[in-house]
Amino acid sequence: MVESPDAPASELWKALDLPTEVLSHLHLSPVPDPAVNSSFKLGTAAQTAIGLSGLSAAHFHQLRTGLKQDVTVDARHAILSFKSEVYYTVDGELPANTLLNNLWGLYKTKDNSYVRLHTNFPHHHQGILDILQCAPTKDAVAAALLQWNAIEFETTASARKMVATALRSFNEWDTQPQGAALENTPPVQLLKIADAPRRELRGNPSRPLDGIRVLDLTRVLAGPVCGRTLAAHGADVLLITSPNLPALPFLDADTSRGKRTTQLDLTTVAGRDALAGLAKDADVFLQGYRPGGLAAKGFGPADVAAARPGVVYASLTAYGWEGPWAERRGFDSLVQTASGFNVAEGEAHAAFNGSPFAPRPLPMQALDHAAGYLLAFGINAALCRTITEGGSWEVRVSLAAVGRWIRSLGRLQPAVAFGEGAPLPPRTIPQDLEIFRASASLAQKTGDKNLPERVKAISAIRHAAVLSETPVREEGSPLSLDADLAKWLPQE
Repeated sequence: MVESPDAPASELWKALDLPTEVLSHLHLSPVPDPAVNSSFKLGTAAQTAIGLSGLSAAHFHQLRTGLKQDVTVDARHAILSFKSEVYYTVDGELPANTLLNNLWGLYKTKDNSYVRLHTNFPHHHQGILDILQCAPTKDAVAAALLQWNAIEFETTASARKMVATALRSFNEWDTQPQGAALENTPPVQLLKIADAPRRELRGNPSRPLDGIRVLDLTRVLAGPVCGRTLAAHGADVLLITSPNLPALPFLDADTSRGKRTTQLDLTTVAGRDALAGLAKDADVFLQGYRPGGLAAKGFGPADVAAARPGVVYASLTAYGWEGPWAERRGFDSLVQTASGFNVAEGEAHAAFNGSPFAPRPLPMQALDHAAGYLLAFGINAALCRTITEGGSWEVRVSLAAVGRWIRSLGRLQPAVAFGEGAPLPPRTIPQDLEIFRASASLAQKTGDKNLPERVKAISAIRHAAVLSETPVREEGSPLSLDADLAKWLPQE
């Protein structure tokens, strides 16, 4: 049982061999849980992950400039930040949620279990229908899945490179080969992958990550949250997406804050050449492809480290790098289902109100958001290593390992979680946490492209990590995924 809100942060900080004395500059809210209606300590998870992302940025700034500062995170602010995508508005309207379609969700199976489907992209949607051989309606899918056992369908879907998972309890996950493979995996791994000289200290940066160039090749939530966090601390973050994949306005508008955006088709020689040109001058290469996906295109950790000695290569996956599911595709909702959270939350809720058991998801994409901030923490820690000892580094974070970490924080009694807990507010931002900004596309500011005037009134939740000497950079979104040319901003 975790008693102090500082204990989880201290444990993760020390695990990356960062100086213990710096922890005295981190200030977290006391008694952060219950922060929301959940039996898990999501308030603790939120302020810990966000606090570590801010403290590690402050420490990197201290190594560069000698300036010490305090980092403060309020638990209520942090937990709302874990659902920031639903509070972001453009001209007073929430971007349309195109991520969820009519087939997405949890379905009963023949063996009295459940499977969760992720059909939010066209090829995933069609692939599930091809397996089930049914009409594209929720009722038809429900009827078809009653002819399948849960594990059988999960296995078939994975073999077809679709994304669906069977419902498991914690015990079932822990004794399953993939769960067992993750038993001793920390939520953040830092690996030295090549030798390189120590980073040279140049200029007088006004923010922790001023002058740091970040390539962001991630989608959906965790990776983009990481890139957004790095941008808030001053990094030049260039988000690269594929023109062959659909935009996700519901998520992109919020998670692209502070970034520049461009598109490259990595299936073409021209696209790969353009990425190679950017990578040789990058400080951070952030990617969320499944293990081996980018290596096949010539952009694995060793490739990028050879082209850019001293780089930090940050990787995000669903299920980690070990075990039979290492290459399996996954998303937060699926990892929650596969690894026991839906059963545990459902059991706690049933115990509270005396109702029959029903699987219950967490009240937010907590694995995604926690993974994003912990990935930023790992990247900042690796950047610190480039100053203190040199080298090229890989940072590894998986949703499944982050889920195990959240479990390790302990549980709340059902009466506390659902009786005394604090439900999330409706889709309006508490006034004290809101930022309003009339923001043009960042491309108009940099002059990369001749775009029509697009000034929008943006509202969003402010960044939750408050640095005493280097406040975060609150900026709007490019509002499109191709607002900029594939090039870095000039540096002084």
